[in-house]
Amino acid sequence: MWTLDEGAAVPVWRPRDPVPHRLLAFSTRRGGVSQAPYDTLNLGRSTDDRPEAVTENRRRLLASLGSDAERLATAGQVHGPRVAEVGSAGLHPDADALVTRVPGMVLAVSSADCLTLLLTAPGAVAAAHSGWRGTVQGMPRAVLRALCQLAGVGPDQVTVHVGPHIRPCCYEVGEEVARQFPPASVSRRDGKSHLDLLAAARQQLLEEGVPREAIGGAPECTSCNSSWYFSHRREGGRTGRQWAVAGLREESASGQDGRRV
Repeated sequence: MWTLDEGAAVPVWRPRDPVPHRLLAFSTRRGGVSQAPYDTLNLGRSTDDRPEAVTENRRRLLASLGSDAERLATAGQVHGPRVAEVGSAGLHPDADALVTRVPGMVLAVSSADCLTLLLTAPGAVAAAHSGWRGTVQGMPRAVLRALCQLAGVGPDQVTVHVGPHIRPCCYEVGEEVARQFPPASVSRRDGKSHLDLLAAARQQLLEEGVPREAIGGAPECTSCNSSWYFSHRREGGRTGRQWAVAGLREESASGQDGRRV
């Protein structure tokens, strides 16, 4: 189970029961310095927000999580299935997911409707951005396999945490998109197709061997709630970005992991 600390200076979603040796969080749009339409905690440098505002927003979020930009690794996010192994801070321009086993490293992927996933395994963590294109290309499966290989474990030792993203209530797609997904992840309403990204991702993860009960998180709809989340679709593309953040705390001991949240 996850909980939103609404009263914090920088409100984020956190596991209700802390996961030993792990840093896990999903940001909201609150707690920053950006002006409309990026108000206030815009973390995305790909937007037209003031760069200095984004820098300060990132500093505030990372400080609230007990980290800083010197230990931050981000993904360039090209809407594909590539996963990069992270050994040091910096931008990984051609990747949509990051994995690491380096204590102290903080992995971050951004979104403004797309599905984000945080994965934990003994001795390793991953963060993935999985929009509809990445999901079709197998991003959930790819990041799971990369994490398992890095940690030397099977899928049954992995927990997957789902971040806020656009849900089927708001995610109407054209038939050219809908036909690329399993039927179970597409519903019909008033003659229109609505996509369930989480259902599509969950199917991949279950097929790989992740236990059903090991998939959870904070899957609120970003498009429904304008007071808490940025939404690319709701705002016509002119909006900020949230982060999904994962890391191994520096006191982390290899082979230890709090597996169920």
